[in-house]
Amino acid sequence: MTPQPHTAGAAGTAPAMGSTPKIWFITGASRGFGRVWTEAVLQRGDKVAATARQLASIADLTEKYGANVLTLELDVTNPAQVKTAVAQAHAHFGRLDVVFNNAGYSLVGTIEEAGLDDIRAMYDTNVYGAVSVIQAALPFLRAQGSGHILGTSSSLGHVTLPVIGYYCSSKWAFEAIHESLAAEVAAFGIKVTIIEPGAYATEFGSPESLRFAPSLEAYAGFKNQFYAGLGTMERGDPAATPAAIFAVVDAAQPPLRLFLGSHALPDTRTAYAKRLATWEAWESVSNAAQGAAN
Repeated sequence: MTPQPHTAGAAGTAPAMGSTPKIWFITGASRGFGRVWTEAVLQRGDKVAATARQLASIADLTEKYGANVLTLELDVTNPAQVKTAVAQAHAHFGRLDVVFNNAGYSLVGTIEEAGLDDIRAMYDTNVYGAVSVIQAALPFLRAQGSGHILGTSSSLGHVTLPVIGYYCSSKWAFEAIHESLAAEVAAFGIKVTIIEPGAYATEFGSPESLRFAPSLEAYAGFKNQFYAGLGTMERGDPAATPAAIFAVVDAAQPPLRLFLGSHALPDTRTAYAKRLATWEAWESVSNAAQGAAN
């Protein structure tokens, strides 16, 4: 499938006086954080190649922002289409400053319930799709000697929850890939930041962002308890997040990781304290497994 561009329409918001607009490539721009961040980027005067699986879902961006936006149909699970879309965005705008991997969804089901096909399909989007975008963009970023790769992970890239364990695992893989990437591309002037939102009131809980594994009666009570707990969870305001994204992309030395929200750091701190306590309690057993020096 060939990406279909649309750029005609009213003029977008002008960039701040004396500044050079950044050029963004954003996946999953149709809803949730992707939509919020795409519109915020355009409203501040930057330019965006906005992508989504269904072009109609982002067609209104052209009407609002005109030539500042290039809308592209993109299924990140199609590597050939990814390569074409990234190349088309680069050719259209002349460079890429920020490549933002945001497409993803969650698989709901216990470890026993979820089928291998459903797990693979989620990884195709959450992990392999992101890798396809990174690999397609890197030749352009290396050639220009600059660029910033952002990836939407989650606070669940550090801690886990039951019932969405496979989703958590995709974010742990996502984190490892980006951490390795950061070390590999620093010499080319390319920066990497992993964006780690906590719970927010986005469309991430909608049917378009969730897939459900077949249920086993054995887990019904446990899952009902889990869902009840989710219902009482405090959720952040997505509209409060763009300033944090801009602080990162405008920083001379951006962080490798950035939590969004006030709950992620305390939860992660608690999780790591428990891990350290366990490792330390079993340190003598671990050390004995070293064996004699060779």
